[in-house]
Amino acid sequence: MNNLKHISTIVLAGAILSGCSTSSKRYDIDDDIAPEKPISVEHIEDAVPQYEPYSLGGNSDYTLRGQRYEIIKEPQGFTEKGQASWYGKKFHGHLTSNGEIYDMYSMTAAHKTLPIPSYVKVTNTDNGKSTIVRVNDRGPFHPGRIIDLSYAAATKLDVIRTGTANVEIEVIQTTKPVEEHKQKAFPKFVIQVASSQHEDRVRTLSQDLGQKLSVASFVGVGSDKKIHRVFLGPFDDYLLTQKALEQVKVLGYSSAFIKSQ
Repeated sequence: MNNLKHISTIVLAGAILSGCSTSSKRYDIDDDIAPEKPISVEHIEDAVPQYEPYSLGGNSDYTLRGQRYEIIKEPQGFTEKGQASWYGKKFHGHLTSNGEIYDMYSMTAAHKTLPIPSYVKVTNTDNGKSTIVRVNDRGPFHPGRIIDLSYAAATKLDVIRTGTANVEIEVIQTTKPVEEHKQKAFPKFVIQVASSQHEDRVRTLSQDLGQKLSVASFVGVGSDKKIHRVFLGPFDDYLLTQKALEQVKVLGYSSAFIKSQ
């Protein structure tokens, strides 16, 4: 990743804290790397744009390395061209700028000045591939780079192989729905945890996870009637779904992912 030096900043009590400092006390490894045994991310869907209020943390103007950054107050129609980089294992499991947990297998990204959270369409102009990510972090603070992609997003855009890529980003504007139409405006989400041909094991896992996480769980069967899948949900709120996904991965199910219904 060309010795990527990504810095994540968290605004807490009016102070800007460096989220990706070089201190070995904060991170287990010094240089950022991809996972040792990369999983396929082809099944991971794009982030689903929906209205979310801006976070209390991570949305104040800040100064870093002597440069002043002002958060964009009106991002409608915002586009930008430049280079994309990515960040992975070093920051996996650590806090992002708005206090969420960075998950390198989720479709997220870091940007210096877009409000958090924002939904952005990213197009790799080197190969024409595009995807949608949810901005929940600050960075990258490297000349010429405009966005730092999660490992999953970078894989989808084929940025992992090259380390960086020329991209164009475009903000996807979301509006607050009228309250009585809220349920119709938002899709529902489920988390697929695991799959197996052994129905008894899948049902046991479904019950155990439902009890441990205090969420609804169920078993789905594929069209071939042979593969049984464990699902959690459905959830109405994408942010709550992400938090549940983080809990699932803490329990050891690193390949779990979110699906929209």
